[in-house]
Amino acid sequence: MNRKRLVILGATGSIGRSVADVVGAHRDAFEVLAIVGGSDANALASMARELGASFAAIADEGQGAALGEALAGTSIKSGAGEQAVLDAARMPCDLAIAAIVGTAGLKPAFAALAAASSLALANKECLVSAGAAFMAEARRRNVTLLPMDSEHNAIHQALAGHRVEDIETMTLTASGGPFRNWDADAIRVARRDQALAHPNWSMGRKITIDSASMMNKGLELIEAHHLFRVDPARLDVVVHPQSIVHGMVSFADGAVVAGLACPDMRVPIAHCLAYPARIPLKTKRLDLAALGQLEFSAPDEIRFPCLRLARAALRAGGDRPTVLNAANEIAVAAFLEGAIAFGGIGDVVAAILDLMPQAGAPASVEAALAIDNEARLAARRVIQSGLSSAQ
Repeated sequence: MNRKRLVILGATGSIGRSVADVVGAHRDAFEVLAIVGGSDANALASMARELGASFAAIADEGQGAALGEALAGTSIKSGAGEQAVLDAARMPCDLAIAAIVGTAGLKPAFAALAAASSLALANKECLVSAGAAFMAEARRRNVTLLPMDSEHNAIHQALAGHRVEDIETMTLTASGGPFRNWDADAIRVARRDQALAHPNWSMGRKITIDSASMMNKGLELIEAHHLFRVDPARLDVVVHPQSIVHGMVSFADGAVVAGLACPDMRVPIAHCLAYPARIPLKTKRLDLAALGQLEFSAPDEIRFPCLRLARAALRAGGDRPTVLNAANEIAVAAFLEGAIAFGGIGDVVAAILDLMPQAGAPASVEAALAIDNEARLAARRVIQSGLSSAQ
């Protein structure tokens, strides 16, 4: 059997490390052509050696020499800076994994569409900031998109063999995060360490804060709209603290198909890596009898206004999701730096959505990045001026 050729964008992040774990357990099934990292030259070099990659690219141009030194004595080629990252992304392959966090992942993911047969998508910004353009390019290139987020991957599996027009409701589950049972006043003044204490998942800091505010679930609704071509009115969220059911689809005949698994990102990653086949994975197996019960409840958009803002941006369309995402990134960074309170994240996002007049959906990655930059600048000004009541 021919090995599947991989390009891993965002190899040293939390998703990338989980990808490496699955690939490392199935070396005979995969050949790693290239890996891309951000600024940690030693971690990138170590992973390149471990996976036997042919090429390693680091986004931070200043770390190029360090990467080269760390790979000395190997046959692994290396490069640094934006062009090196794009060169890696454009390598012809069977599957590219788009796992670079934030808008930094937009250009590499778009570039990968030109060379990959399939793209496993773990970068939210591709669909939240430039969804229409990204999906149009994927269709034009005839690239198979495989959602790597646990919720969208569960939906993808639940939809197998079914028509989109037969869907009545598509539901994503949310753990509720660390503040699921907190009152609104307590949430607004929550400390950074409390917001980073996710009960179920081990993730990067930004996505963990998004989970605590439930913005993450709002962004996932926007992603689902583009991925599955489902109208916003048919998309829903339910709070499910055990994170066993990851997503479900209700059909016109009343049948419901759901995707269940113990919370472990390697499960959707393995599905994407092997698709359309399956590979064995040493993970905790689901034991419903041992669990005893699963809980579900409706999300509270009063206590979690970021979810409400994301829903409204999805309904409004145009550039609203792009603006929402950019403002949120700046607000989350400000919270992590101690510049605003946790409740200020939603205040900043709401302020920017009000300040920036609505425009059409960006038709290209460049247009998306221009809107993104404008919204970021506006968010920084709002935070500095205190107009968001975020202090």
